[in-house]
Amino acid sequence: MLQNKKTLVIGATPKTERYGYMATEMLHKKGHDVVPYGIKKGNIGSLNIRNQWPTDTDFHTITLYINKQLQTQYIDRILALKPHRIIFNPGTENIELFQLAEHKNITPINACTLVLLQTNQF
Repeated sequence: MLQNKKTLVIGATPKTERYGYMATEMLHKKGHDVVPYGIKKGNIGSLNIRNQWPTDTDFHTITLYINKQLQTQYIDRILALKPHRIIFNPGTENIELFQLAEHKNITPINACTLVLLQTNQF
């Protein structure tokens, strides 16, 4: 049985060609509770993209689809959510956030969420 890993997707967008959209859709199809967060209004399938920072505190995973410069404004908020892990998708690598996560006992991973899902390693 698949373990549901509640996931916050930071950088979700209603643009179907974007990886944040694809990851949100695949997480949802594979039975994970997924919260898409982004600045653009819209939906990904039946999920509404949240434009307000989530108040949920039970995220297993945060997966990033915003670059290092955009992450700066979210670092404290990301760490405050105390997820089990943060996935830095290609192009989102950030050594500062990576090290801060490790220091707070959050597992940082440089990986691709889509590949992890497709290979049952999520």
